Amino acid sequence: MNKLTKVGFSALCGSLAAISAANAGDLTVTGGVDLTFVSNSEGTTGNPVGMGSNVNFKGSMELDNGWLVDYTIAEANSLAFSAANVTFTMGGLGKLNINQGDSGNGIKAIDDKMPTAWEEAWGAGLNPGVKLVLGSGASMNVMYTTPTILGTTLTYTLAPDYGTSDTADKTTAASETSAQESQDVTININPSLGTEFLSGLNIFAGGSVVSRQDNATDTEEDAYEASGGVTFSLGPVSIGAQLSGLYSGEETDGNYHTYKNQAFGVSFNLNDDLSVSYGKYLTEKAGRTNNTDDVSPNQLYVEVNSIQAAYTMGGASVRIASSTAENVGWSGGKNENTTTVSLSLAF
Repeated sequence: MNKLTKVGFSALCGSLAAISAANAGDLTVTGGVDLTFVSNSEGTTGNPVGMGSNVNFKGSMELDNGWLVDYTIAEANSLAFSAANVTFTMGGLGKLNINQGDSGNGIKAIDDKMPTAWEEAWGAGLNPGVKLVLGSGASMNVMYTTPTILGTTLTYTLAPDYGTSDTADKTTAASETSAQESQDVTININPSLGTEFLSGLNIFAGGSVVSRQDNATDTEEDAYEASGGVTFSLGPVSIGAQLSGLYSGEETDGNYHTYKNQAFGVSFNLNDDLSVSYGKYLTEKAGRTNNTDDVSPNQLYVEVNSIQAAYTMGGASVRIASSTAENVGWSGGKNENTTTVSLSLAF
């Protein structure tokens, strides 16, 4: 990790340079690279070697009243901008986060919270087309997080115009769709009740609604999403189960507009460096405006199963995943069996 000292936010904005009383914060730069080898026994692999890189810029400072300010810019492959956010930690008042989108805010933070050695069951070299709750997470949003009281934390997320992201300062942006604002609420409960046995129990749930404008065709309604589950860790073992669902609001004849998901995961830490896991994710189509057409049962669900292992050696991690998917991309009978090997290096 390279650390650049005495680089304040005033150096990043000319309008702040005149404020002589501004205190400089710290700006750190971290990065990493992921090298992968993917083998798909059921399809065309082509070039199996891949590389992903990322660079993160993180700034921090403390205000005179004791509040902390953290600023993060995430750069993905080829130094392409990914996301930026500012977090104000306000002591006993909680936290306020302003995020430019593509974030883990709102209900997106609990789209799949199952224990895993590496990635979610659907995210280790496959592109199966499962449905995930999203909420305000892909839009520019503001999220407030309450202080944790009796093991309970709440969040409220607002995206003023659903679908817009990366809005620059002194500008406005609109999604140019019927969607208006979106609002998410989540809750996480750790009901340990003062016991060590229950300290690893977490119960989580959340909901999201995207408001839509009235339109003449009346084929789009407000969109709704919900997710909830439980995870429990005891010693080296973690286990979890989760349900989620979404209604897109698209009431066009012949289209599916409702999906329901099930997730399960279990992981085991063999020691401080080695862990293994099994995960499953199932998405089912559950709503249709017109049932006159015959549809193959195999086109009504996508199921993914994944066995994974990860070994860490300082700043290096070796991960392997063996994953299977049924009805990939909602194509009946299209199955995939993928093995992914990854080497991650952090700098």
